[in-house]
Amino acid sequence: MDLMDDRIEQLSRAVERIEERNARVEAEKAWETSFARISIISLIIYLGVGLMLISLKVKLPFLNPLIPVFGYILSMQTLPVIKKRWIASFKKRNS
Repeated sequence: MDLMDDRIEQLSRAVERIEERNARVEAEKAWETSFARISIISLIIYLGVGLMLISLKVKLPFLNPLIPVFGYILSMQTLPVIKKRWIASFKKRNS
């Protein structure tokens, strides 16, 4: 009976590790698509480009960085749709 109990314990630990991994992966995925992440990266882009444009003495150094920021935000909003279509196409080709 000890052998059976050991095996059940091993399986229980394995399931627990899988559940912990799944929770971690779900949290990481939530971060990847979060408003907070998109906002932070947008702010970094805006400030970085703005500071670069100031150093180059460009007119309107804090208006021009809006272009790459909007491009980034637009790409983050369209990528999930494109990804879903690509995955569907990939599955169709490989089935």
